[in-house]
Amino acid sequence: MKKTISNLTIMLFAFALLFQAIPANAQNEGLPSYVKWGRIAMTKTQEKYPDSEITDYLHVGKENKNGKSVEKFKLIVKNQNKEIGVFVNLTFDTRTERLLAVNMTEGRP
Repeated sequence: MKKTISNLTIMLFAFALLFQAIPANAQNEGLPSYVKWGRIAMTKTQEKYPDSEITDYLHVGKENKNGKSVEKFKLIVKNQNKEIGVFVNLTFDTRTERLLAVNMTEGRP
């Protein structure tokens, strides 16, 4: 089976190249705080569903509790003709931003 490159994959690659060209101290200026975590959510989803294509992405929200934060995302993953919703919760230390846990659940797209 021939693996196709999606438009989203091409856009992500171009986005990554753009960020390499921006000086490190300017990378976070003007970007929402969840962008970093969204990239991680997409990477973890692609690892779990390697033969699939991520066709949509939504930042659901953020929760802060007891020194920990949870960034929540919903991604739509397509494998052949089937689409599923993948809910990704990334738990991290609020102060250090060290990733503590990645929780994924499947649902409707």
